Amino acid sequence: MATRIDSLPRPGNSLKRSILSGRPRFSGLDLFFGVGPSLAALLVISALLMILGVIVVNGLPHVNWTFISSYPSSDHGASYGIFPTIVGTFFLSILMIVLALPLGVSTAVYLTEYAGNSRFARLVRAAVNNLAGVPSIVFGLFGVGFFILFVGSGLDRLTQPLDPETGQHLLFYGQPALFWAACTLACLTLPVIIVSTEEALLAVPRSYREAALAVGATKWQAIWDHVIPQARGGILTGAILAISRGAGETAPILFTGAAYFLPDLPLFYWNGIPVMNPWTQFMEMAYHIFILATQSTDPQATLPHQYATTLVLLVLTFGLNLVAIIARYQYRRSLQH
Repeated sequence: MATRIDSLPRPGNSLKRSILSGRPRFSGLDLFFGVGPSLAALLVISALLMILGVIVVNGLPHVNWTFISSYPSSDHGASYGIFPTIVGTFFLSILMIVLALPLGVSTAVYLTEYAGNSRFARLVRAAVNNLAGVPSIVFGLFGVGFFILFVGSGLDRLTQPLDPETGQHLLFYGQPALFWAACTLACLTLPVIIVSTEEALLAVPRSYREAALAVGATKWQAIWDHVIPQARGGILTGAILAISRGAGETAPILFTGAAYFLPDLPLFYWNGIPVMNPWTQFMEMAYHIFILATQSTDPQATLPHQYATTLVLLVLTFGLNLVAIIARYQYRRSLQH
């Protein structure tokens, strides 16, 4: 037994010898690769629990029904009310994932099932990886330049009448709006969805594809009926990560649609039924916290409001994630039966 252990060319040999001999001895490598990661994980978990504890302790006493259901003040003060920010954050997250998920999944299916390792596929993968490292404020400036000034203004020139006073087309699409903010966030979260979906598709055994093709199915039928259902758990994981990141971002929506105070919700009424209006500005919780912390005349007075708003934002984000996790769990259970 001793000869076999000594022959193992691994840095953990001394640890195994120590365990088998009953004499605990640790080398420097055992300490670095064995204890070091555990201490790092403990440090990260401790920091996370400390941050969550500070937010809960300082924010929970100020969260009540009036705080959740009323409007904020327009003077950057510490007045109650974040209901429009909750509605705006929920609408933004839903619209973002509706825009990003089909495009991300389609791209991952193309790269995995059709493009293979071609030069174009390698170029797309490199672009996706580089896109994941772009700072979020750059996405905000891109959203202003491309979606609002280029696409929106172009739609206004095609669809809107001329203003008789200025001789310019009236602005409708070419101004900050919920839809443009969601498009900007969709670009930000697209790499997360593509990478997670591609990994989930690659994890599906090739035998599933071969069995479907063997009984006469086309390639698309094999992908749609057998591969994508098996990878749905990984796809939902990508959606969860995208919602978590998009709901907490401030810089991409800074110029593309968010506002500190609005007297109305982003809604219009269709036959008396309230429907989300994507072509208007909106209030958002992360942007609301940013304005309270930086633009208020008395930032210390707004601290309880900031902690309470942050706590509600975390609960909303965890709630959206919980819905996706439950959907993934239910789907896995359906596959087992």
